Amino acid sequence: MIRKHAGILATFLAGAALLAGCGEDESAGKERKELVLGGTVPYTEMLEWAVQPTLEEMGYDVRIVEFSDYVQPNLSLDDGSLDANLYQHEVYLSAFTETRNMDLSLVIPVPTAPIGIYSEQYDSLGEIEEGSTIGLANDPTNLSRGLTVLRDAGLIEISEDADPIRASPADVTSNPLNLQFKEIEAANLPRSLDSLDLAAVNGNFALAGGMDLNDALVVDNMPPEIQNQIVVRTEDLDEQFVEDIKTAVQSDAFKKVIEEDFEGFNRPDWMED
Repeated sequence: MIRKHAGILATFLAGAALLAGCGEDESAGKERKELVLGGTVPYTEMLEWAVQPTLEEMGYDVRIVEFSDYVQPNLSLDDGSLDANLYQHEVYLSAFTETRNMDLSLVIPVPTAPIGIYSEQYDSLGEIEEGSTIGLANDPTNLSRGLTVLRDAGLIEISEDADPIRASPADVTSNPLNLQFKEIEAANLPRSLDSLDLAAVNGNFALAGGMDLNDALVVDNMPPEIQNQIVVRTEDLDEQFVEDIKTAVQSDAFKKVIEEDFEGFNRPDWMED
């Protein structure tokens, strides 16, 4: 099971202070030797425990910045405050960069905490009573993912015409238990469980809220496009530091940390080869 994280989310002002000084090492012929990596819990721990040590062995000075939302890490990457971030999947990145007119690119997928259906009222899917209220993330991508978990568990049906990454309760065509859907900010779902019958909670927010991934009644089947990835500015894709980050992620040291500290995370195909 994942180690207890430090629990201190960086404020954006503190994050800005940490980001100061990131730049190129002139003595290394303009080669970048200082890296600032950002993300959300638990991916900041993944960066700190499984990526940072290898990069430092390569000679980099690495700083990790932790954010409490899904917007600031991309804004900070786009404006150059971060060199890379880790917290998002391809579907989210594609939608975000399109609406914000950003040029960011995927580098390599990492083990990803699944969305799970959690409950303090029920111990199994079979116990769910008619009319139960279930909390869902209010952002389009994770709202769709939550509904997909319910569909795959046989609790609802979704129209075949629905956009698979933007399905909403309006696309539900069958709801035998008359489940009541309540859309809530994703980060607030763990603390909302005491007022809900169930909730579809992102794995990172479940862990940040002190929940155990193994307590989920069911988790999502995670296709590649919703596995979280290292992301960089597209203009940096051919830079050496990006190749070195990828090397660190594919190292034996990275795999060892995942095995010891990130139980229950869905692994990308490259880790299973």
